[in-house]
Amino acid sequence: MTYANVIVDISIDKLDKTFQYRIPEELEGKIEVGVQVDIPFGRRTLTGYVVELTDRPEYDETKLKPVMGIHKGSVPIESQLIALAAWMRKNYGSTMNQALKAVLPIRRKTKEIEKRRITLLCSKEEAVRTLALYEEKHYTAKARLLRELAKQQTGLDYTYAVGTLRLTAATIRSMEKEGILAVTSSTRYRNPVSHMKQREYQLILNENQRQVTEAVIEDLREGKTDTYLLKGVTGSGKTEVYMELIAHMIAEGKQAIVLIPEIALTYQTVMRFYNRFGDRVSIMNSRLSQGERYDQYERAKAGDIDIMIGPRSALFAPFPRLGLIIIDEEHENSYKSETAPCYHARNVAIQRGKMCHAAVVLGSATPSVDSFYQAELGNYHLLELKERVHKKPLPDCEIVDMRQELKLGNRSILSERLQELMEERLKKHEQIMLFLNRRGISAFISCRSCGNVIKCPHCDVSLSQHGGGRLVCHYCGYEERMPKVCPSCGSKYLGGFKAGTQKIEMLVQKRFPQARILRMDYDTTRTKDSYENILRDFSNHEADILIGTQMIVKGHDFPEVTLVGVLAADLSLHVADFHASERTFQLLTQAVGRAGRGTKPGQAVIQTYDPEHFAVQAAANQDYEAFYRQEIAYRKLMHYPPVWNLLVVSCAGADEEETGRAAGMIANRLKTMIPSEILLVGPADASIAKINDIYRKVIYMKGEDYQALVSIKDALETFLRENKVFSHVTIQFNFNPTSGF
Repeated sequence: MTYANVIVDISIDKLDKTFQYRIPEELEGKIEVGVQVDIPFGRRTLTGYVVELTDRPEYDETKLKPVMGIHKGSVPIESQLIALAAWMRKNYGSTMNQALKAVLPIRRKTKEIEKRRITLLCSKEEAVRTLALYEEKHYTAKARLLRELAKQQTGLDYTYAVGTLRLTAATIRSMEKEGILAVTSSTRYRNPVSHMKQREYQLILNENQRQVTEAVIEDLREGKTDTYLLKGVTGSGKTEVYMELIAHMIAEGKQAIVLIPEIALTYQTVMRFYNRFGDRVSIMNSRLSQGERYDQYERAKAGDIDIMIGPRSALFAPFPRLGLIIIDEEHENSYKSETAPCYHARNVAIQRGKMCHAAVVLGSATPSVDSFYQAELGNYHLLELKERVHKKPLPDCEIVDMRQELKLGNRSILSERLQELMEERLKKHEQIMLFLNRRGISAFISCRSCGNVIKCPHCDVSLSQHGGGRLVCHYCGYEERMPKVCPSCGSKYLGGFKAGTQKIEMLVQKRFPQARILRMDYDTTRTKDSYENILRDFSNHEADILIGTQMIVKGHDFPEVTLVGVLAADLSLHVADFHASERTFQLLTQAVGRAGRGTKPGQAVIQTYDPEHFAVQAAANQDYEAFYRQEIAYRKLMHYPPVWNLLVVSCAGADEEETGRAAGMIANRLKTMIPSEILLVGPADASIAKINDIYRKVIYMKGEDYQALVSIKDALETFLRENKVFSHVTIQFNFNPTSGF
């Protein structure tokens, strides 16, 4: 016997409540997750959505009612999204409820905005007679409203009548009863891009852009919906390719989703799309109010918009005619969810594309190693833009060895060469960006004299600084005391990097008092429109220097920027994460690529204590292939993704002993069930062993076959359900994590 768990209402607060029904014999094999069904509900017949199929009855099976049938009519978009949630639950590990809340993140209904208008019902002659009567009887408020209505052809806005004309609701109701006027109401959707002004759009694709666009469109004409990896150097015009593909889709009556990695990118990205497509564009991100988010969901569902732009959650926009999904800067970490289900937007986008026959385009100047590997295997169709638009040269890039700066007596965060170039640019009234590479900093220790980083003798990762003068390896647990001098050269200049953007702003302001400086980091971007305001001000040349963390180097296009300085380029190199070299190469390449995007040539300076590192050298040369060849060889050697797959089982709990015991039980269970080709490591402390008094343990498994790891996850889920010892410990699965664990 098979049973269906059904939700009747998919508003967020009702997702927890499911009702179980028997699937009758005649419907066996016809009902799948996501299907809308008719069900008996008390004395009524309702429709609901199947969210799970199971062979385990949750109640007395003799009392379970049968599903009446599959609901007739067109399959609504919710069915597809629920089926997608089920796929995510299966492939990433979570409860169905967690998956549904990821896929339907904004369905909590908020108060609708009503738009009311007052229109004249009587003829102009009758209005003149009534106005004379009002004036004779000194009905000044009624006379004021009637006089204004007689002037207007389309009626009056109710808010204008009450506010500007100072009329009361009672006055308007009284005239309505007299049959003089009527008040009509309509629902108005909130539009987060309504304040934007559309500018004229004119652009002709160059030969390279046209070839790439035609390759995708030709496949679409033939009915193929492939996954494409668009690799284009910084400034090569990937966004114009996206827009041309979207224009083709809209002409075919289809809709498109454009994912971007950060809220910081929204303003500039939306403006470019808005200039071309106008009000058919909308956005979805966490900075919108609950009402704005709900309304964008409804507008997408109703077909009022054709393009949805936003970070990861925009992937679930309920477009009924979705034809194209674009993931810009596809290499970005923020496309991976860190909470259950720990899905990657790239893989979910490909799955959604399969469900609705939509093409998927992944774009980046520095594709993730995972995506380029898939392109090499032939699973993705590789397309390339090898030159900048108008054949503009890539910026000249210099690497400055900060060890030499120290030897010459310069202890400033700004090298002499960078200061010299900044002085030059400020005199020419050109703009400068200073990027502080603070991604993934975990207090590693390096020698400021020779650049040596203190590493674990058993793992190819740096030791992390902990309290009490300890250095700890987050992979194998090795510990040692903090040395007093560098083990390599004997220098006493050992330490971590502690400068933040605020301190750099003060140093730069002191060194260049004439410069106008903007800072963009977590502290300056907390309010709703702060990103937009800073980017707009810099774009309008209201500042000479923009200082910031990684949010300033991703996808922005400032034609007046001719110099980019990268401060502490190697900070992201020496963290306890096998992605460290990849992250560093991507960040440095993206940062260098911000320079020289206008008519003037660009220059970049990379400051580092590790100038010989292959990721730094490849970034300075903008040489992706050289970086990839060395990095993929390392991944193959170490059995890391994408060559092998990684499953991390995380255990978290308030009681350290109980958490450790749960992790030990899981590890023991795994030893009895995993095949020999799967490598098992752990349990061990997570990279951060305690957060907010919650203790964290990890177990990880490596294997070539992804589905073999999914099967292990399935078996573990059954084991966890049957053992109540885990009730106070949170267990989470993470496939192929993109950051340290």
